Amino acid sequence: MKPGTAIGNRAAGPHGSAPAAVRAALRAAISSGQFAPGAQLRQDELAARFGTSRIPVREALRQLEAEGFVTILPNRGAVVSDLSVDEVVELLEIRIALECHALRLAIPAMGEIDIDEATRILRAYDSEPDPAQWGAFSWRFHATLYAPCNRPRLLGMIETNYGHVSRFTRALVSQAPGKERPQREHYRLLELCRDGEAKKAVRLLREHIEEMQKTLRSAQRQAARDAGPER
Repeated sequence: MKPGTAIGNRAAGPHGSAPAAVRAALRAAISSGQFAPGAQLRQDELAARFGTSRIPVREALRQLEAEGFVTILPNRGAVVSDLSVDEVVELLEIRIALECHALRLAIPAMGEIDIDEATRILRAYDSEPDPAQWGAFSWRFHATLYAPCNRPRLLGMIETNYGHVSRFTRALVSQAPGKERPQREHYRLLELCRDGEAKKAVRLLREHIEEMQKTLRSAQRQAARDAGPER
């Protein structure tokens, strides 16, 4: 479901499906950068956007606050949460722990259908010229590799953490280096998964994410140099 799709018809039922649908759509919109850090999230506008009442929107915002995507401020309402570079680096450390564990569990359970799907995603990634779309392809590739671990809560934690990381790394890390290096690592990771080389695959995944940390720190230093000395 694309962010903004009407979901009002899902409000029926005792299990709160409308708040869950609003939460998923709004989280996707925040993760993709449609709502920038600090942006105000007005309940009436969101209700119109998602084709529902304000009640599921209010509940979705409370849930997103618990996940760290939203901050609810007195006299201002909900705003998109912001993070420092140090906090994003810490989230990348969490990403290493969660995703390496998921990959270690997933590789023994992988079948040809998983490998074929991951290959298809990488080939589509290769032909995508828009840097704004690269993050989505990267996520789909990684999520496909982790899915065979069959740990729904672990996968949910990975998705939430990835959503936090991606919206800040997209804003802070220059796209200038392109996708050649990460794609080369993606293909190597896929090869190791296909061959059942779990230890080597996990080590490469760790190095892949650690490189993002280095790039983020480098972008931070460059931004400080561009800003010049404080007066």
